Amino acid sequence: MSDARFHEPEHDHAWMHEHGVPHEHDHAHNHTHTHENTRAVLNRLSRAIGHLQSVKRMVEEGRDCSEVLVQIAAVRSAIDNTGKLILQDHLKHCVLEAARQGDQQTIDDLCQAIEKYMK
Repeated sequence: MSDARFHEPEHDHAWMHEHGVPHEHDHAHNHTHTHENTRAVLNRLSRAIGHLQSVKRMVEEGRDCSEVLVQIAAVRSAIDNTGKLILQDHLKHCVLEAARQGDQQTIDDLCQAIEKYMK
């Protein structure tokens, strides 16, 4: 059955995000996640995945290492730019709302995520 009310339980969270349904997360946050750039992020990730698959084919074909390295740098740049977009969106929406609600956990989580992202 394709009725949205009967979707699989393990897809609840993703389904709610996809359909813009406000919800709480299992972790300590008490804010909703609504993002204006979700479609742009998904498109960028799809392009980066396709690009990385092309790089894999280059390696399989025995292409010149310097060409492969240049393409890997391009994929890394695309992913980094996607991360920046996600961070901007998170700051403008989630963190701003968390700050309004006094949700220190969200800010702490962001600091940890930035620490991991910047490694």
